Amino acid sequence: MALLDVYNVSGEKVSERDIKEEIFNVSIREDLLHQVVRGQLANSRSGSASSKNRSMVKASTRKLWRQKGTGRARVGAASSPIRRGGGVAFGPVPRDYSFKINKKVRKAALRMALADKFNGGRIYLVDSLHLDEIKTRKLVEFLKKLGLDNVLIVTEKKDENLERSSKNIPNVKLLRAEGLNVYDVLSYESLLFVEPALGRIEEKLAL
Repeated sequence: MALLDVYNVSGEKVSERDIKEEIFNVSIREDLLHQVVRGQLANSRSGSASSKNRSMVKASTRKLWRQKGTGRARVGAASSPIRRGGGVAFGPVPRDYSFKINKKVRKAALRMALADKFNGGRIYLVDSLHLDEIKTRKLVEFLKKLGLDNVLIVTEKKDENLERSSKNIPNVKLLRAEGLNVYDVLSYESLLFVEPALGRIEEKLAL
């Protein structure tokens, strides 16, 4: 049986909670984590890099000087890639970098990422986390009580006050449970769940 301590907003331990071992106690495969992270980063690329080739450059097509008799090298149009202001030879063109990662693989990798954090003692659980107003200072004070300065906070649903309060804190990111992903879990040292959000994650990743 695996247990997590549950804290309140004052940073005090109030209870313990059972967590599913089939999610938080699995063997970790680095190759699978690498594949999913690489897929996430590739899928987030816009692929919009582009350059003009010689047919796209606006320039006269007139031969710059006659072929023979000038003593200079023969030359064609001003749009030639070897001339200043000419087109780019073999330049980048818009492309799609994304590739498919199977749903089962994504789920397995997320379980492994969570298990890695759990094995390192870097998962924290709070019974509730709500701010009555947008106050970055209050959120910073709460995180200090738990000793967290590089943390991914996972909530159950949209909380505008909490989301806006977390935006200006360095090394802190807030996600809703449905947006939890391998890359963000691995990018932060610690993981802080609001208790209802942990239940949703367990439902999502149940075998």
